[in-house]
Amino acid sequence: MSAGNDRRPWAAAVLDWLRGKPGPAASGGSRGIEAPQLQSLSGEYLAAAVTDPLLVFDGNAVLVHANAAALAAFGGIVEGMALPLRFRAPEMQALFDAVLTGAKASHTVDYTEKLPVERSYRASASSVGRGTGLYVLLFKDQSETRRIDRMRADFIANASHELRTPLASITGFIETLRGPARNDAAARDKFLAIMQEQTTRMARLIDDLLSLSRLEMKPYLAPGAEVDVVKVVNDVLDSLAPLASENGLVIERRFTEETASVPGDRNELFQVFENLFENACKYGQDGDRVIVSIDRGHEGPTPTIDVTVRDFGPGIAEEHIPRITERFYRVDPGSGAPRKGTGLGLAIVKHILTRHNARLTIASEPGKGAAFTVHLPAA
Repeated sequence: MSAGNDRRPWAAAVLDWLRGKPGPAASGGSRGIEAPQLQSLSGEYLAAAVTDPLLVFDGNAVLVHANAAALAAFGGIVEGMALPLRFRAPEMQALFDAVLTGAKASHTVDYTEKLPVERSYRASASSVGRGTGLYVLLFKDQSETRRIDRMRADFIANASHELRTPLASITGFIETLRGPARNDAAARDKFLAIMQEQTTRMARLIDDLLSLSRLEMKPYLAPGAEVDVVKVVNDVLDSLAPLASENGLVIERRFTEETASVPGDRNELFQVFENLFENACKYGQDGDRVIVSIDRGHEGPTPTIDVTVRDFGPGIAEEHIPRITERFYRVDPGSGAPRKGTGLGLAIVKHILTRHNARLTIASEPGKGAAFTVHLPAA
C-alpha cells in the first residue's frame, strides 16, 4: 500500500479520536493508535483540526503532543514534561487525578493562567479511548466572556451606587413639599430648583456610564480615518465658550500648527477634549484663564501631535495623579464648594486614548494649576 493511500484511514482514526469515539483497537480492529504513531500524525491532523489549546498526555501525565495554539498559550511546554509540574493549580491537579485514576471518564474545571497576561479557561480532560493509554486536555478560552460579565456587574454596581444619593435627595424634597412646605412658595421654588439640578446630574451620570460601557465593549483597534486635531479642538472651544465665560475664564489658544492630522475617530476625540476643557473650567475657575496649546512632539521615534489643556486652579496633589483616571475617583479641590462632575470623565478619556494608541500625561502642583497633555500619533 502506498503512503498516499495509507494516510486516509489514519485521518479518519484521528478525527474519531478527536470526537471521543473508540479507535479501531477498542472495536477489535487490527490497528490501534499508539503514542509514537500519534506523535507523527498529530502535527498534521490535530493542529489543523483544533484551534483551541490542546494537549495529549499518557497515563503518567507526561506530555505526548501540544498543538500550535497550546504552544502559543502556555510558554515553556515541551514533549516529555510532566504536566502536573507545569499546571500546579489545585483544580488542575484534581483534574489529572480524576481522569488518570479512572474516577471520571472526563473532568472539567475552570483554570486561570496568570502570566504573561491573565487568561481564563474552561479545561476539559478525557480518555481518548480504551486501549490507547492516552488522554486529551482541551482549553476553551473564557477570558472575553468573563470580561463582559465583569463589566456588566460593574456597570450595575456603579450605577446603583451613584444614583442612590440624588434619588434620596429628590425623594426627601418631594416628601417635604407634600407635607410641611405644602403652602410655602419660597421653599417650593428653592426645592424644585435643587430637584432639577439633581435630575440633571442623574441624566449626565447615566450618559457617562453608557458612554464608558460602549467604549469598553469596543475592540481595541485603532480607528482608520484621519482627523484634523486643530479643527476638533477649535470646535470644542467654540462650543464651550459660554461655559468658560460663565466661570469667568479667558481661553488662550496657542497653536503652532494650522492643521494637524492624526488617525482617529472625530466624535471620540471631540469627547476627549470636551472632558478635559470642562474639567479645566470647573476646577480652574480661580485662575482667570485656561491655555490650550497644540504642538508637535515625539514619543521615542514616533512623531506626535500634543494637545495640552492648562488651568491655573488649585492643582492636584502628587499622590492623586496616578488614580484620577479611575472610575468615580474624585479629588477634593479644597475650596469648600462641591463640584458637579460624575467622576467618569477622565475614565472615558483614558479608554478613548487607549483605542487611539495615544496616552495622557498630567503635570500638576498644588496651588499652581494642572496641565493635561494628550499625545496622539501623527498621521
